[in-house]
Amino acid sequence: MERRKLGNSGLEVSEIGLGCMGMDHAYGPSADRQDMIKLIHRAVELGCNFFDTAVVYGHANEELLGDALKPYKGKAVIATKFGITGTENINGRLVHKLDSSPESIREQLEGSLKRLKVECIDLYYEHRIDPKVEPEVVAGVMKELISEGKIKHWGLSNAPMDYMRRAHAVCPVTATENQYSMMWREPEEEMFEVCEELGIGFVSYSPLGNGFLSGKYAKDTKYQEGDFRNFMGRFKPEVVNHNQALLDLIAQIAKSKNATSAQTVLAWELAQKPYIVPIPGTTKLQRLEENLGASNIQLTAEELASINEALSKIDIDETHF
Repeated sequence: MERRKLGNSGLEVSEIGLGCMGMDHAYGPSADRQDMIKLIHRAVELGCNFFDTAVVYGHANEELLGDALKPYKGKAVIATKFGITGTENINGRLVHKLDSSPESIREQLEGSLKRLKVECIDLYYEHRIDPKVEPEVVAGVMKELISEGKIKHWGLSNAPMDYMRRAHAVCPVTATENQYSMMWREPEEEMFEVCEELGIGFVSYSPLGNGFLSGKYAKDTKYQEGDFRNFMGRFKPEVVNHNQALLDLIAQIAKSKNATSAQTVLAWELAQKPYIVPIPGTTKLQRLEENLGASNIQLTAEELASINEALSKIDIDETHF
């Protein structure tokens, strides 16, 4: 698999990474540990060297990655996150507890280092910004941690662009991680321009729209208990119906490229910008091989322009919560 550099940092990762959240969080019960270790090992065999986790996905998620990647020490790039220290129920709604104070960041980092079984984290994201802590303060801590050899690079996730600029001025940001897909194209409006201006890589989560764009789910699909797709707007029957034209377009392109819908969507994303690295997640070996196989699907400039023109004519309901 080809590699990509995340911005101007020099950090090289496989052009498609593996998001590990779903192995423990948001899509139902935790997956079998041994099966997930085999899946992660297969990802490495196929050329994937970029793995994404976070403490809020559960301590077990970081521990899983630490165990699975132990044989590949120094060869795999691990990204994890700080800033979300838990959730609380406020008026029936789950809300993130946020803490990016310097003391808390250091405490969170030590926990992640222990669970991941590493001395240094390759890419350390602020998962969500803490409104009580200025970006300059957070970036200052990152600068210290880099000089101490505790982290190599740092990034932001879903941060406002002004926050990103201010943080970057203190300690260069390597990557921003945001949602991006054919059905959620908001980063194209301004984020990509800022990434290019500052030399920041873009890591896209939910590149398959939580699986919706794979075409494998219908309006009457039943999801297991604990799967947040039971409540997500984009999986409501009326939204699925509304977005069928998008799925039909993807299937049509896939057929012309002798590829699957998921591969077509990921290939489109890779072709959009040279600094985009999608991190689709899965717990199934077949889907892993399918997703990583997207790196073999090449879209010409003409094909990309044609797809983008067709997309611009489709009324897409971007409901995602």
